[in-house]
Amino acid sequence: MKRILASIVLTVLLLASTLSTAAPKKKLWPRWQVNNPLSTKTNNYTFWDYFLKKYVHPNADGINLVAYGQVSDQDKESLHRFLREMSQIHIDTYNRKAQEAYWINIYNALTVDLILRHYPVKSIMDIKISGLFSPGPWGAKLIKVEEIPLSLNDIENRILRPIWNDQRIHYAINCAALSCPNLQRTAFTANNVDSLLNMATRQYVNSPRGTDIQNGQLILSTMYIWYKSDFGGNDDDIIDWLEIYANPVLQNRLKFIRKISKTQYNWGLNIWKGTLPIQKQTTQKIKNKKIRHRR
Repeated sequence: MKRILASIVLTVLLLASTLSTAAPKKKLWPRWQVNNPLSTKTNNYTFWDYFLKKYVHPNADGINLVAYGQVSDQDKESLHRFLREMSQIHIDTYNRKAQEAYWINIYNALTVDLILRHYPVKSIMDIKISGLFSPGPWGAKLIKVEEIPLSLNDIENRILRPIWNDQRIHYAINCAALSCPNLQRTAFTANNVDSLLNMATRQYVNSPRGTDIQNGQLILSTMYIWYKSDFGGNDDDIIDWLEIYANPVLQNRLKFIRKISKTQYNWGLNIWKGTLPIQKQTTQKIKNKKIRHRR
């Protein structure tokens, strides 16, 4: 009996270890493919943009950190209200660019809200609300959109990745970890989604936590292993992708490397502990303003 129990425990531990290092495969949820290419409707992300500019700040290493411990009760409630109102939008009536911006913003706002609800935590991995074999919070249903319960995994792997098939999305959604691509300080919109995706991709590719070369060895973020298939499926394809967004110096160094030697990832919380800059008085109106959407 003891051997059986020991075997079960070992199996559980091995499964948990595997799940913590493997990303879910993308699997299209056809329901969310519906869109209106002729639509000119846009969403109002004024509050979310205000929140990002107030509480997200870069450190000396260029990592955007979030002042979770300094978010006011009023802004927490405004964030809850923002998410409630976003959940009531009939997103299938919007065009593709507006939808892409919507899902990126929803994902990032949900992640920030999740940390705030469980703060203080040392890592998002400590928020174990997804079930026994699902590490972290990504499998938990966090929001209803058009009355359909959705998790962060659903948004990333069943909506964003399979519908847009755009590697740049990996650099836009933030997992609240130090090694994750930056949470941008600007809300995504239909008008800026492409430019912000390009900027986010360049930032990460050219950062040491994204791409590092030491003694001729290429050290990448483990993100490229988790989502290897999205970047071509092998080392050559991943390096070719990096070269597209690398600055001239990095690009030149990558020419002589065709193999990934090592990967790294720091799951520590992306928390800002410095003093917050003084905000303009006009932001008070933003916090209390009901979100409206242009039709």
